Amino acid sequence: MAARIIDKITPDGRRLERILRDLDKKEIRIGFQRGKATDENGVDMCDIAMWNELGTSHSPARPFMRQTVDNHEGEINALLKQARQSLLGGYSGEQVLKEIGLKVKDMMQNEIINGGFVPNAASTIRKKGSDRPLIDTGRMRQSVNYEIKAKGERDE
Repeated sequence: MAARIIDKITPDGRRLERILRDLDKKEIRIGFQRGKATDENGVDMCDIAMWNELGTSHSPARPFMRQTVDNHEGEINALLKQARQSLLGGYSGEQVLKEIGLKVKDMMQNEIINGGFVPNAASTIRKKGSDRPLIDTGRMRQSVNYEIKAKGERDE
């Protein structure tokens, strides 16, 4: 008859299980949160970001959010692998989510500055004095942020 093996979960194993259960209930929302920032005319930055991302009848799409994910896929995957190692190394779930949020926020802000977009129209260049798409006052770039929320939690 074969010997019966009994596994015991260590305290570190229990801690990791708790963290993973907690993380399974959370998500990071990186981008623009409605009601958190407006332009000088009171227009919500969430709307301005959407109009730039998707385009309007008067301006072409400049998909900086999608380009952030597409252009930084390898970096994001490496960040997620590092998050796993951080959890195993004793970091809390909240610490790991904040680190991911900050780094992807930075990637998105850099994409706004350096992304390859349809050039501004001559009339836009004359109006704002610059040929750089997505950069006028810098307010949209500064408004990129992240939130850690419960999965499925609705915004107010």
